Amino acid sequence: MNNDEPIDFSFISENDINIIHISSIGWKTEIVNLEIHIANNHIFDFYVDAERKIEDCCSYTNYNEILVLNSEFELNNETGTYVIFME
Repeated sequence: MNNDEPIDFSFISENDINIIHISSIGWKTEIVNLEIHIANNHIFDFYVDAERKIEDCCSYTNYNEILVLNSEFELNNETGTYVIFME
């Protein structure tokens, strides 16, 4: 997935909706390139450029860029959730 390294994720399937939850991105400064495959089918690519910062005794992540590639998608700005459309 990221340079062929596995990444922690949760897969939830309910009400005819499949959810891939990746919570390990953004805890450190990193660039992540993921190829998401399900049952050997390429679904989409996910790119994240994250920069971990500490200011005024608080740590946070600045996401310089987040891209979903090779699939149609929609971003819910209220939740920060990406909906990937599949055939």
